[in-house]
Amino acid sequence: MVRSNQFNTWQLRTLDAIRRCRTASLGGHVDLCTSCNHVRISYNSCRNRHCPKCQQIQRERWIQAREAELLPATYFHVVFTLPETLNKLCLYEPAVVYKILFDTAWSVIRDFAGSKKHLGADTGMISILHTWGQNLSLHPHLHCIVPGGGMTAAGKWKQARNKGKYLFPVDSLSEVFRARFVTALRNKFKGLERSFYNALFRTPWVVYAKRPFGSPKHVIEYLGRYTHKVAISNHRIVDVQNDRVTIRYKDYRDKSKVKQMSLRPIEFIRRFSMHILPRGFVRIRHYGILSSSCKQYILPLLHQQLESRYEFPKEKSWKQISTEHLGYNPDACPVCKKLTMITVFNFDRRGPPDAAMMKDIVAKHFQCQAS
Repeated sequence: MVRSNQFNTWQLRTLDAIRRCRTASLGGHVDLCTSCNHVRISYNSCRNRHCPKCQQIQRERWIQAREAELLPATYFHVVFTLPETLNKLCLYEPAVVYKILFDTAWSVIRDFAGSKKHLGADTGMISILHTWGQNLSLHPHLHCIVPGGGMTAAGKWKQARNKGKYLFPVDSLSEVFRARFVTALRNKFKGLERSFYNALFRTPWVVYAKRPFGSPKHVIEYLGRYTHKVAISNHRIVDVQNDRVTIRYKDYRDKSKVKQMSLRPIEFIRRFSMHILPRGFVRIRHYGILSSSCKQYILPLLHQQLESRYEFPKEKSWKQISTEHLGYNPDACPVCKKLTMITVFNFDRRGPPDAAMMKDIVAKHFQCQAS
């Protein structure tokens, strides 16, 4: 039993939405196959961004929009990680700390790119906040996709060093990132003790620049895995019984070996709740030439210079996305396989109609079709 005094109101609302997802309490609809008369009952989704069952359509729609924007250039994966010393502050003031993380990471990338010593051009960034480790511990870090080049003041594309295979020196990124982040903390939190800040400077901060992606296609594959991830997906929950929840995780400190961990239900829920973001907090952000205010006129120009096509895709319906990208056609009957499933009745949280009412609904439908 979850004790409400352990969680804030927003966490409780989120947990309740996930608990009720695709159950009768959210209502649903009755589908009928007009070919073989098969009846299917479907329950509504909660559509909460922390729900492991409700991210596929949003993820595919977001990826399609990004795919059209990708330049035929090298892209880098840069990760900004906060030290464990900040975990307690992240729990008490998540919106403030995570905003500082976003702002600081972009300021570092922007200024390094703007420096003639490194690139001398305006670049862009797509950043995605993750707050969890594999064992559901608190591990705030920012995954950033940065193009290997930028736009000069003359409006020309300039490629990063070594034919776009080298971005910026990681050691310098780390030092500047730590200094700017701590400065922002000092300005925001006046009452923190000096020893706290001293501890931050004693801790090595990690900015990790992975090898550049092989092609824009690899960027899309990466984004598909990371953008709409939640703290834990259903397939990692191995077992739930005997008052224990067993999860599967990778231990990166032990050569990435796959292990299992058993937690009491309340501890599992507590760990999951640490990763429920504050209400309205944006966890995927776009900056520079990739921001919404700039890309509509900058990207077509850069695509033209790089001799590639820029065609923004038309937004597809959820049925189109499900059929074309997820391998499931909601109009296909699971029995006769024909594309003849139609919705004949919607119901609220009181639940689906009983057998007698169901027969009446089906009969009325065919009467209307006959007339």
